[in-house]
Amino acid sequence: MPTSGPGDHQLKRIILPSGKTIEVVYFDRAAVSGPQVEASAAQPAPAPADTERELHVCINCTSTLVYPVQWEEAGPKSWHVTLRCPECEWSKSDVFTQDQCDRFDDELEAGTEQLSRDYKRMVTANMSEEIDRFAGALEADAILPSDF
Repeated sequence: MPTSGPGDHQLKRIILPSGKTIEVVYFDRAAVSGPQVEASAAQPAPAPADTERELHVCINCTSTLVYPVQWEEAGPKSWHVTLRCPECEWSKSDVFTQDQCDRFDDELEAGTEQLSRDYKRMVTANMSEEIDRFAGALEADAILPSDF
């Protein structure tokens, strides 16, 4: 999701399937071209949904595991996002404000960090158990050359 730039533009980071990250710069049309561009912009942006709603919370089962399935810009300060809840299989597409999407992005990043920490902790615990079993097998003289 985009990050605000200094005044007349926004930066949006996109991670490609190859793992490369690109930055797209969006300039504010009014600041670059003046009022004529604003008058010629024919399509108004769709009105955002409830602006106070937290997007990571399911409106069906109140699970906090809701995640975005698809998203695209709906206007200069809004996003069209498809949300999905893995608990109750609820799904909905709607337009949300930039502020809501920024809060949602913060929640997603916090969740990713927590998953990463938990993963590292589990890997360490599993490796520790394997090392203890291997050391016990060595002490018991239970490992033979044919085991390798």
